[in-house]
Amino acid sequence: MKTAPLHRREFMAAALASLLACAPGRPESAGAPAASGKKNVLFIAVDDLRPHLGCYGHNEVITPNMDRLAARGMVFERAYCQMAICMASRASLLSGYRPDKGEIFKNGPLYKHVPDALPLNQHFLNHGYETVTIGKIYHHKSDERRGWSREAFHAKGGWTGRGYLTPEAVALVREFDEKHPNASRKGMGPACECADVPDNAYEDGLAADRAVEELNRLQDRPFFLAVGFHKPHLPFNAPKKYWDLYREEDIRPADNPYAPKNAPKDALTDWGELRGYHGIPESGPLPDDLARRLIHAYRACVSYTDAQIGRVLDELDRLNLRENTIVVLWGDHGWKLGEHGMWCKHTNFELDTRSTLLVSAPGMKAPGARTRALTEFVDVYPTLCDLAGLEKPAHLEGASFAPLLDDPARTWKGAAYSQYPRGTIMGYSVRTERHRYTEWRRIGEKDVKARELYDHEKDPDENQNVAEEKENREIVERHGELLKRGFATIPR
Repeated sequence: MKTAPLHRREFMAAALASLLACAPGRPESAGAPAASGKKNVLFIAVDDLRPHLGCYGHNEVITPNMDRLAARGMVFERAYCQMAICMASRASLLSGYRPDKGEIFKNGPLYKHVPDALPLNQHFLNHGYETVTIGKIYHHKSDERRGWSREAFHAKGGWTGRGYLTPEAVALVREFDEKHPNASRKGMGPACECADVPDNAYEDGLAADRAVEELNRLQDRPFFLAVGFHKPHLPFNAPKKYWDLYREEDIRPADNPYAPKNAPKDALTDWGELRGYHGIPESGPLPDDLARRLIHAYRACVSYTDAQIGRVLDELDRLNLRENTIVVLWGDHGWKLGEHGMWCKHTNFELDTRSTLLVSAPGMKAPGARTRALTEFVDVYPTLCDLAGLEKPAHLEGASFAPLLDDPARTWKGAAYSQYPRGTIMGYSVRTERHRYTEWRRIGEKDVKARELYDHEKDPDENQNVAEEKENREIVERHGELLKRGFATIPR
């Protein structure tokens, strides 16, 4: 994609930092580390955040605060979610189970699928931490009833909590509700909105306000503070000043707006999540001007959320808590912006399964480094146990990547696993150093319905499925064995 000139990016990033520099000065003596010696955890979740940020080498996106977190911590360049949808991805990360456990892949509440689950927050609560949740951490609110020290906080930004503020958008929401009184999804207005309002007119600004309050309340005790930001999830609504960071004429639609050659039907989606919004065609591709506007809106939302993250990090610094706090920032999965002729998530492609992961930990030996080690979100739970000095529960299915924080180039795991269901069909996917391989099969059956193989050395954008080419037979067989080892539920 076309990038903004570097001088303009630097100017806008500096302007944004100046705009947000409203926190009071750092106190002489405040927020001493907890007397217990326990390390705090600031656990930041961001919805639909693809790893197209400044710290990932995408200078067209203005993210100065995530970039400075990366400079103090580590960028995980190849971190993969277990399933590219928010419900299952979050339940998997927080429970330490892969989505086949209790059929988490069906996207219900965690405790419905795994009634005796010991999630990450509960484990920290059991070890003397105050655990607090703000915004979207779990997808289902019923999962917030256990493992937290106090009631979850959810902001109600926008008109009646629907997330819209402009009169035009509110009118469209009302019109939708009147025409579809029995619709399962209420408030389907435009896919994006640009309102000239303060940050806390929308819910993520209110979430940041609350996070700052909680840091001040918690500063003298060990805490596990989970802060979930909703944007850049649809609708792409953000204050005007973040839209103004970008120029639509600088934005180009995706340069591969077509399905991968020879991809099976089950691998693709019709991105119904986006099509439900006002002004989006019911079928077929988006016009280029609409695609540009949505990309513009998505980037504005990323910069808006980045600013809220910056406010929380600033308060952590102001309270002198940084040196005793583990910070982990993750996006629950990737997101497509027209690539492969699709939008949203809901596939096993690299764009959907690869996501953002930044980690900063006291005493790490490689601050500011990057790692290309294959890591998975199911690894986050055991990693936080190691970094905080807690024993790891026996049920965990991931492996701690804490050693990478000291030695990012060390030999690491050879595969990362993801999956996505299509009704009674499951797509099981494995990412190795060079390839992504996926098998589609009926759940519980041996026969493979379709295969995909993408060679990232020759085809990093996954534009051609080469699973059926004769010269790749050995690669397919080897990756098929990796899938069987990685997924105990695949029939032998």
